[in-house]
Amino acid sequence: MDLTPSKATSSTPPCQVPACLKTSIIVPVPKKPWITGLNDYRPVALTSVVMKSLERLILPHLKSITTPLLDPLRSLYHRSKSFVRIAGSKSYLSPSSYRANRSVDDAVNLALHSILQHLDSLGTYARILFVDFSSAFNTIRPALLQDKLSQLSVPASLCRWITHFLTDRRQYVRLGKTVSDSISISTGSPQGCVLSPLLFSLYTNCCTSSHQSVKLIRFADDTTLIGLISNGDETAYRREVAQLVSWCGHNNLQLNAQKSQIVDFRKVTAPLPPLALMDSPITIVDSFRFLGTTITRDLKWEPTISSLIKKAQQRMFFLRQLRKLKLPPRMLAQFYTAIIESIITSSITVWYAGATRHTNTNS
Repeated sequence: MDLTPSKATSSTPPCQVPACLKTSIIVPVPKKPWITGLNDYRPVALTSVVMKSLERLILPHLKSITTPLLDPLRSLYHRSKSFVRIAGSKSYLSPSSYRANRSVDDAVNLALHSILQHLDSLGTYARILFVDFSSAFNTIRPALLQDKLSQLSVPASLCRWITHFLTDRRQYVRLGKTVSDSISISTGSPQGCVLSPLLFSLYTNCCTSSHQSVKLIRFADDTTLIGLISNGDETAYRREVAQLVSWCGHNNLQLNAQKSQIVDFRKVTAPLPPLALMDSPITIVDSFRFLGTTITRDLKWEPTISSLIKKAQQRMFFLRQLRKLKLPPRMLAQFYTAIIESIITSSITVWYAGATRHTNTNS
């Protein structure tokens, strides 16, 4: 059977997806060790193997069409912590499992480079606004997405296939042995589906910064607005924040002002005029965990290094247990490389040069 991307878009004659393939099981996955409410769960959608196979066939086809029309520095997201956002003078978007040779390190390094380069000049400071969305993937409007895909020269048949895939999807929740009644959903792209990260990236592709002193970094559903301020003039930065709020309103994305935060990089500690999202003041913090790296207002890397060392030490226990079981050295080396070394070297290009001799020795 020919399952090329062009054939996959015709799973039924009018480029539709059979209802049985669109059905998904929602499994709540905890975001943190201690659960205090429903918002502490991430709703991951499990679809059929056939559906995932079709998505994997369509993914490279869709990428080949859209990539040439996007910023050449952008990379596409993969939630396994290998995203990349990048920059021209305007914005960055990215997920890196869809873009070769890109990683989280690139995203953080590029953000820090723009900040540090700006701070070399007199009378300057920088502000980073970390924007939080409420269930970003679940707010995509299929009809609006279809229009955006058409503007990116995606064939009409593939646009209709994607729209039908996202429309009238049956889903139900499974928690242990308990299963809920099924409901029909026509909004959003299921978290856990192969196409969802790319579709969200294309959906937000038109959201950019119009001023060279403001960098808009979109990391799938993580959005960061960097303001490079000179002579205390925040006019352009505040205007871009207002435009982001307006764009989100027109595209059905819901901002969470309570979870959005700002980190300021400046020598003078005098208070700045408050910044607000939808009339709600944004909290100014001393540090923020950005794509796995803790960025502090004084750009110290001890918090990040301490966290990595703690994780690596916890995993060393399993290596010792495997050694007691007398596993072959080759298997122990593979376990170390995959489970422990990957932790120790996480974002190493970001923090290693700025780490103290003591923290380097410990790590």
